[in-house]
Order: sequence, then structure tokens, then C-alpha cells
Amino acid sequence: MEQSFPSSRPGLLAELDGFRVEIDAAAERADIVLDRPPLNIVSMTQREQLAAVFDELDRDARVRVVVLRGEGEHFSSGGDIPGFLAKSPEHVSRLAWNVAAPARCKKPVIAAIHGYCFGVGFELSLACDFRLLAESAQVGLPEMRLGMIPGSGGSARLVKMIGLARTKDMVMRARRVPAAQAVAWGIAAEAVADARLDQAVVSLVEELRGFSPLAQRTIKEVLNSAEDAPLQVAIELEGQAYGRLRGSADFAEGVAAFKEKRKPVFRGE
Repeated sequence: MEQSFPSSRPGLLAELDGFRVEIDAAAERADIVLDRPPLNIVSMTQREQLAAVFDELDRDARVRVVVLRGEGEHFSSGGDIPGFLAKSPEHVSRLAWNVAAPARCKKPVIAAIHGYCFGVGFELSLACDFRLLAESAQVGLPEMRLGMIPGSGGSARLVKMIGLARTKDMVMRARRVPAAQAVAWGIAAEAVADARLDQAVVSLVEELRGFSPLAQRTIKEVLNSAEDAPLQVAIELEGQAYGRLRGSADFAEGVAAFKEKRKPVFRGE
């Protein structure tokens, strides 16, 4: 397993602040590990670096799936609160762009969540495609306790994910939501025993690797765009993407494998 990768931004990424990157080429998996235990607080510099790393991994041919996880007892308790006071209003108003990096990444991104997942840590996970929760996990946006509101897309993503009433209940009351309730509300698809979280991530990575990379990139883009589009526009987007994939080598391979009753070998073309 490698803990380095070629970077087109050596100045920004020469020394990673509060996290590390591990690449398992054999598993076609990259892990971004929040590594400032015990609470894995996310600094302002770290936000910019995380966005750049997601961009680098998006271009890395060794990587099919990206996993975001935390070192130690917790995923992340949130951001470096004093750091906000050191930045200009213009700077902090753009924080959501960095935190949205998992959504911009064309590859599937999994957040493996255990312990505390609050503030910007939760906002980062909401930008991922999949959230797997350990039963110990608690999620929330506690900014109201500081006389502030979420500023990196958290409340905006939540209201589309779980509806207005539940988002108000979480955000306006700074509620910590346990894993079982997060699953019931649709924040995550699954909660597993803490001891099974790593294996659940491995299983999901393996499952995702079995699909066409081209089809995965395409459907992620379609779904992200459709979320904010009127129904007829979303249907048109889906249809146009379907038409483009119709001529792909992966689709031809999928059809051939189906007819021959064998496992397809997709190449992302």
C-alpha cells in the first residue's frame, strides 16, 4: 500500500495537514484518512488540500473507488473553530466549494463513519456518494451552539436528502442523530456493527469495482444534475446519457457477457 501519489500541485500538497492518503493499487482503492486524533478536527488549510487531493485521485488510473474515513475513535468532530476568525468573509463564503469535492469527483466515493461525525466532517460525508455508518456513529450540524449556521453545504444538502421538517429539527436544534435514526431518515443506507465497518467498506468497494467505470461516471453526473432539475429536464439528461453509452465498448461487453453467461470485463471505454 502506497502513502504517496504523483501531484500536479506540489506546493499545496507537499505536506498534508491533518490527513493522509493511502493507495492500494491491487484493490483499485484510495483512502483519504482524516488523521488528527482523537477528534480529527479539520483545519482551513486541510479543506483546500482535500479538494486538491480528490481532484488528483480523480485522474489517477490506479484508483476506481475513493474511501473517506477517520483515524481513531471518531470520524471528525468538525472544523477548527478559531480558524474561521482568521479568514476573510470572502474566504469563508467559498468553503462549500472545497467541501463539495467528493461530489465533483467522477469516481464513487464512500464515507466510512464511526463515532462523532459533526460539522464540516458531516458536510464532507454528505458530499460523498455512499455513507456507511457504524452503530456508534452520531451525525449532526452543531453550529447553532456557536451562534452560527452551517457554511459548507450541510443544511442545503440535508434539506434535499431528508426534507425541510427533519432538517430544521436537526440544524435549528443542533441535534446529534444516532446511526439508526440517520438510516431511518435516509441520511445513510446502512448501519453496521462497529467491528464490521471495515469489512462492509471492503465489500462495497469490491461491488463497485465490478461495474463499468464509464457507466458509473455517467450515472453519477446524471444523478447529481437531476437533483436540481425539473423532472422533464432530468429525464432528458438521462436519455441523452443513455444514448451516448449505447455505443460504448463497455455496453457491448456487458451485452456479450450476458449472452454468454459470464462475468463482464469492463475497461471504462
